[in-house]
Amino acid sequence: MSSSPPDAVSAVLARGRLGTFAVVFFVIAAAAPLTVVAGGATTGYAVTGVVGIPVSYLVVAAVLALFSVGYVAMSRRIVNAGAFYTYVTRGLGKPAGVATALIAVVGYNAMQIGLYGGFGAVLAAYLDGRGWHTTWWLCALAGWAVVSVLGVLRIDLNGVVLAGMLVAEVVIALVYDVVMVSHPAGGTVTFDTLAPSHILAAGIGAALVTAITGFVGFEGTTVFAEETKDPKRTVPRATYVAVAITGLLYGGSAWAMSVATGPDKIVDAASTDGTDLIFNLVSPHLAQSIITAGRILFITSLFAALLSFHHTVARYLFALGRERVLPAVLGRTSRRTGAPKWGSITQSTLALAVIFAYAFVDADPIVHLFFWVTVTGGLGVLILMTVTSAAVVAFFARAQNTDGPWRTILAPILATAALGTILTVTISQFDTLLGVEPASQLRWLFPAAYGVAALIGLVWALVLRSSRPDVYQVIGLGADAATAAQHVSDPVHQPA
Repeated sequence: MSSSPPDAVSAVLARGRLGTFAVVFFVIAAAAPLTVVAGGATTGYAVTGVVGIPVSYLVVAAVLALFSVGYVAMSRRIVNAGAFYTYVTRGLGKPAGVATALIAVVGYNAMQIGLYGGFGAVLAAYLDGRGWHTTWWLCALAGWAVVSVLGVLRIDLNGVVLAGMLVAEVVIALVYDVVMVSHPAGGTVTFDTLAPSHILAAGIGAALVTAITGFVGFEGTTVFAEETKDPKRTVPRATYVAVAITGLLYGGSAWAMSVATGPDKIVDAASTDGTDLIFNLVSPHLAQSIITAGRILFITSLFAALLSFHHTVARYLFALGRERVLPAVLGRTSRRTGAPKWGSITQSTLALAVIFAYAFVDADPIVHLFFWVTVTGGLGVLILMTVTSAAVVAFFARAQNTDGPWRTILAPILATAALGTILTVTISQFDTLLGVEPASQLRWLFPAAYGVAALIGLVWALVLRSSRPDVYQVIGLGADAATAAQHVSDPVHQPA
């Protein structure tokens, strides 16, 4: 890894290209509403066997809103594409920050790459139904090619693409919800799956992490902070809007499905129909063209999530390359577009390798790639949020501020406790989440990946402190890292 700093051009992302709604489009597109409703919620019902999925979405939305209080308060003081990594560095120290960075890289890559399983399988099924027989991995590769190209283009152009997809899928999801609630099983609308008692039921940890997976992406508002027009206003607004919209939509849609099937039959229906459940429930009551539009939007929703998470991973790699925690080449941007070129290429390369590996072993793309890998990514983000919330407490305990005790002390402490509780329950019930036997090694294998990543990060930070103090000194400084280290020259490191 080169110890030379990035030049002034490559150390800074393109500024002023995103407003509040553009950021909202990016983060909600990452959360992928129709993907969560048609894919995540139904697969969650089927795999976990838990009927409390709807109330889990609402509980998680409330916890994340609480988490956001301190999170956005810190975002007003620290603007960096590294987001969680930077916040933990400033709050808990550089070793903890580097450990968090590697957890983030693993977690967000899991989210992005796992989505290729869903995208490939759903697109292949759609084409197969129209006489075009193909395989999931060929469809996944087609999506991968488009994401790889868009990943190195201007960020605002990608925002336009995501905005159009997002508005359409939210509208179709709401239409489906109205239809399902208007045609309840047995002729009676029930609220059983929204009962608070489900929070204390067996398997709730699996339901909560399934719900958290659906929200992953909302925290990405800070990842795009360097590229916004007014980060101190844009990031807080976008964060709260994203949590509110996704929470109500997910909880309402998952509940609507249980109304249409009957609360006692939702798990069996989800197990039988899989990702087709929502479409099968509304098809008797809507024109075929609307059903077809929904299926197409489900596919584009998966694609939008792929694209948005690709950008998130690329920017994490960019932030780490810029500070030379990872190879400095990752901190280079494209001269033409201002996008993190090598971070994007690196993410695309890793995704390609995983797609080929799953195709080679002929694994189930929905269960083994889409569900298992994305919920493992959700676990990683849950870990990140828990540690970041603690870092917010530590940061404001030392920093002078005028935000008041609610934003800087009380809300972050309550959020840390709530997230820590969810994390503990989730890990203890991870076998339920995966749908495997309690004795299965898989229940520990996936969570253990984050322990390994954290350990490597801690060791690497200590190595940097002793052998490359110039790099260690600028960890967490973001765009200022280049300025802090400009006494070191690197004639080879020029903008690509």
